[in-house]
Amino acid sequence: MKTRSAADQFVWYVLRIKERRSPASDAAVFKAFRRSMMISALRCTLTYVIFPFLLPMVSFAAGVGPALGIIVGVVAMTCDVYTIRRFFQADHRFRWPVSLVAFGIMSLLAVLLVQDIVNISS
Repeated sequence: MKTRSAADQFVWYVLRIKERRSPASDAAVFKAFRRSMMISALRCTLTYVIFPFLLPMVSFAAGVGPALGIIVGVVAMTCDVYTIRRFFQADHRFRWPVSLVAFGIMSLLAVLLVQDIVNISS
């Protein structure tokens, strides 16, 4: 078992990461990161590029944008957490910078999620 800092141990505890016999490879870790960033990018593209121009043209699809935004946002945030878990589980040297980026994206997605929920509920 590798000796970890108190901060690393806290993250392992919060994310419920278990010690693995064979850590994930760098390729697998970066694949998870790439997937979560692509889903987050899809969410932002839909919200700011596609929906504002296409949905007004289709009157029956008025509530589709926020509903789809909620689904894609939740999937993106889940993938971001998965990415952080993978980086920490692999004890990757970029685990803290990548986690900071992922947490920033999750914060922005949370704002969009709240806006979509408000749009649907009003």
